[in-house]
Formats: sequence, C-alpha cells, structure tokens
Amino acid sequence: MLRRHGPRGVILFGRNIQNAVQLADLVAELRNALPPGAVLMVDQEGGRVARLRPPHWPALGPAGDLTSSEAAYAHGRVLGAMVKAAGFDVAAAPVLDLRLKGASDVVGDRALSDDPEVVAALGLKIAEGIMAEGVIPVMKHVPGHGRALVDSHVSLPRVEACDLSADFLPFERCKNLPWAMTAHVIYAQYDPAFPATISAKVIKDIIRGEIGFRGILVSDDLAMQALSGTPAARAVAALAAGCDIALYCPGDMEGNLAVLEAVSA
Repeated sequence: MLRRHGPRGVILFGRNIQNAVQLADLVAELRNALPPGAVLMVDQEGGRVARLRPPHWPALGPAGDLTSSEAAYAHGRVLGAMVKAAGFDVAAAPVLDLRLKGASDVVGDRALSDDPEVVAALGLKIAEGIMAEGVIPVMKHVPGHGRALVDSHVSLPRVEACDLSADFLPFERCKNLPWAMTAHVIYAQYDPAFPATISAKVIKDIIRGEIGFRGILVSDDLAMQALSGTPAARAVAALAAGCDIALYCPGDMEGNLAVLEAVSA
C-alpha cells in the first residue's frame, strides 16, 4: 500500500510502539517502503499526550507545568532528542491553544497558559528546542482550540462570534514555524457551516491571511467525531479547503486505502 500510493508520511501511535528495538525495526521497514522525502511523525507533547513512554523512554511533564523560557527550551530539547533517537522526523508539538476556564479539558494542561503572550513566548521556545535536535515541530491547533466547550474527538465544537485576537496571537508570533495543525472547530463569525480543517475561508482568510502562516498545514486527525462523512470524503475536503496534508490516524486498512486512493487519484 505504501509503495503503491507513496504518502507524504506515516504517523505512529502507542499501539505501534512496544520498545526501542521493535520500533527501530518498524521504522526501518517504513523507510524502505515510503518514497524519498516522506516523514515519520509522532504525537509527542509530554504529559498525557505521549506515545514514547516509560519504561523504555523518559517521562516528560505537561507543557502547562512550564513557567520559564529556559524550562520550555529544555523541554523542547529533551522531547526533540527523544523523538529523533526513536527515528521520527516530526513531533506534533507545541500546543499553542489558550488554557481557558470553563472550556473543554481536552486541552487543559497541554496548554501553556491562559495568557496569549506567555503561550507565544514559551511555545516558541519549545519549538526552538525541538528544532535544535533536528526535528520538525507542529504548532497546534490553529487558529485556536482553547475556547471549545466540547472535545472535538467526540463532537464538533462551535465558537460563537467573539474577539479571537488573543487566540490568534500565539500563532501569529510563531507563524514562521515550519508546520501547523488545524482545529476541528467552527468559528461562527468566519464560517458558520464548516470547521477550520475543511473551511477554505478560515484557512485562506485567517490561517494564511490574518495569522500569516506560510508553512505546511496538516489537518488534525480526520477520524475524529467532529467531522462527518467517509474517511475519503473528509480527506478530499481538507485538501480542497487548503490543507497540505490530510492526516488519518486510526490505522484501519480499509480507511487508509480509501484515503490514499482518493487523494492520489
């Protein structure tokens, strides 16, 4: 499948990872099957979002515990070194969403602060630490998941009209980072019908326009329940809206084939 369709890369999760030796063998097999330039990605932030875990890899605390530029940079260096040594090119961190009271705890302590200035400054330091180890960071979830009242893994959040300048600020300050991940969130004042991932208006006017991000834009996991339709339809919609990469994470063969066939047709 990988040789035939030549995807942009592969993302691995805890279910794919048993120990360092097994992972090294799997990475070697994937490298052999993937086209030149394809990447291996892992969702590794620290805290509760970690696919490389003890006892085989060291535990990292959540980003929400970081309080200084030095600590944030050190966090990024440790994270980047761990990910690089395990064979990955891309780490899905840092989270640049705001940590807001009353919002869904899907973000929670994954976020650095409720202060956008702090999020911007510490998030950039995490990313710089990751890049110092030769790994590509992915800032997420643009243009901001912090106000979502529900978890986009299970339903579609809707943010009604409000001033989102604070939410955008960390992404604006970090707009020169190489990769960003979209939010499966409806921002009603910009597009009342579609979440950012599949909204051409939000991607063009906000992410590429107001925020000014010019790098690689990858969707959040297209299998999340915030979206509807078949896996193939979701992938086509994300790419048509302006995402550069459609990310489908469950690992089921039927879904993988459908997505690859749809986007490579």
